[in-house]
Amino acid sequence: MTVPSAFTASLSPAERAAYGRNARRRASRSCHGWYETAPRRPDPIEVIEHQSADRVPELVPIRYGRMLESPFRFYRGAAAIMAVDLAPLPNTGLQVQLCGDAHPLNFRLLASPERRLVFDINDFDETLPGPFEWDVKRLAAGFATAARANGFSLKEQNSTVRACVRAYRVRMREFAGMRTLDIWYAQDDADRLRELLASSNDKSLDREARRRTAEATARARTRTHLRAYEKLTHVTAEGRRIAPDPPLITPLGQLLPADSSEAGQEKELQTLLDGYARTLPSERRHLLRHYRLVDMARKVVGVGSVGTRCWVLLLLGRDDDDPLLLQAKEAQESVLAAHTGGERYDNQGRRVVAGQRLMQTAGDIFLGWTHVVGLDGQGRDFYVRQLWDWKGIARPETMGPRLLSLFGRLCGASLARAHARSGDPVALAAYLGGSDRFDRALTGFAQSYADQNERDSEALEAACRSGRIRAERL
Repeated sequence: MTVPSAFTASLSPAERAAYGRNARRRASRSCHGWYETAPRRPDPIEVIEHQSADRVPELVPIRYGRMLESPFRFYRGAAAIMAVDLAPLPNTGLQVQLCGDAHPLNFRLLASPERRLVFDINDFDETLPGPFEWDVKRLAAGFATAARANGFSLKEQNSTVRACVRAYRVRMREFAGMRTLDIWYAQDDADRLRELLASSNDKSLDREARRRTAEATARARTRTHLRAYEKLTHVTAEGRRIAPDPPLITPLGQLLPADSSEAGQEKELQTLLDGYARTLPSERRHLLRHYRLVDMARKVVGVGSVGTRCWVLLLLGRDDDDPLLLQAKEAQESVLAAHTGGERYDNQGRRVVAGQRLMQTAGDIFLGWTHVVGLDGQGRDFYVRQLWDWKGIARPETMGPRLLSLFGRLCGASLARAHARSGDPVALAAYLGGSDRFDRALTGFAQSYADQNERDSEALEAACRSGRIRAERL
């Protein structure tokens, strides 16, 4: 039986299930149960230094400073290291569109185009097709690392990881029995969150989770473009402009040569906006035409992304009280690309947008991409989205064992939904099976990889002490 790597409508459900079960011959479920350092494993510091080579030099020490704060912060910036470690492991061959960096803090509350809050994946910088287990392993090890950071016992750590992986497996088995359109329309909205809370069978946890969910929802609704506008801009003689806070926020005018003309700047900015607008659907291009671009600033974001070129674009509509803030984020080649032989795009921003549209239900109406010649004369790819649109960020460092397990269940189920949209849920469910064998295996992997992550974090600290790298804490 010839079966492609993802979903094929010409096969019967029985054939798809058989293909999933046969994948156990290539990679048994129990083989995922540990991580051992490869004999010729690259130096992890060399991996992240190589990744930093094409980033803004003066911002790279900020990236290292943020990674040094804790093993969990290190993990957030170490997607490239983990990609190297996952590549030689047994591969199921069951392909999906991968997030590529499915750590716990890449799951959050987001606004859907219908202005409803949904729980979804947020960051797709590394998205690329690949074996489904790579995302699950990154998520599982992320929860083990987060649980360690909170001082949980080994039993509590394992319980958190198992809850996450079990939720992925159970949800995928649900999708295997659903109609195709029902899978595509599935969302983790407020109703889904209530279902999850109700299933805990723990009244005290239920009360705490409901309170925390209500607080997170309320906070998310305050993170609007108007709130961002108030926080990031100030009044000048020319009107509202982005307020400088170097090196974290640096207006474009402060980065340009002194002899640059204002007319030249405006032309370059309009060229950027026009290129981006061509990637939007016609009705959204029409909407964008109601705004004019008035300012732009470089902004430091995240942990792993620090040093990439990220810009905030301030546009105004009717007047200064009618803003639109966009984020143009540099899209470099995915850390997975060297290990997958997957699809190649003429524009890495387009790769990010395509992956996001395939995996995410809460699509940003302004999501697009462009190619820009930078201040150094080099052409670079970018993807563009709104800055702050009802985003609610989880705070796992404030969660106890039961609440972190509940959050793990939510993330695991959400990842299954994203994978079911691009992969074959029937084959995936058949591979995973009805027992907890896969759950237990991933728990073992998560612990062994959390150990490796701590060793790598210590290596970064040693490199900093020796002067090999320079870190700056801001």
